[in-house]
Amino acid sequence: MPRNHTPPDTIDGKAVKSLVDAHAIESAIVLGQPGGWAVLVRYGTNERAVSAQRERRPRLWRNLNTAAAFVRDELRVSRFEVDTADYDPEAIERKRPDQAERLRRQREAAEHDAWFRSEVGGTLDGIANGTVGFVSDEDHRKRWQKKRAELLARARRAR
Repeated sequence: MPRNHTPPDTIDGKAVKSLVDAHAIESAIVLGQPGGWAVLVRYGTNERAVSAQRERRPRLWRNLNTAAAFVRDELRVSRFEVDTADYDPEAIERKRPDQAERLRRQREAAEHDAWFRSEVGGTLDGIANGTVGFVSDEDHRKRWQKKRAELLARARRAR
């Protein structure tokens, strides 16, 4: 991540949290990168980049404000350096091909929910005003006992 483009060693989120809890982080640098901002932490004689979750590459924040908030709130470092030398917001094209599909499914689910609620509401209104017939539990049991008897008789004949 320094200008010679040799990626620094990384440190995962759990290890960073342990260092924060132990008050071991001495300083931080928000480092401009192609496509975003990385965060380097210094502790003892080490300098490491905070890594993306379950990866061995540095985590990138899309904008400086969120990277700064991470340093301030999560690392508890109130004064830090910002190096903009290698920052290039256009370097990485950020597209999420799954995003369109997710939004389509979300819209379909919302449409189905509205339709379902409308159907249920209409039925409840019909029951309330008497336009929708209501079958009592006793009538329902009689109908199904009759239907079951017919099905059993048909099954016996088929043997």
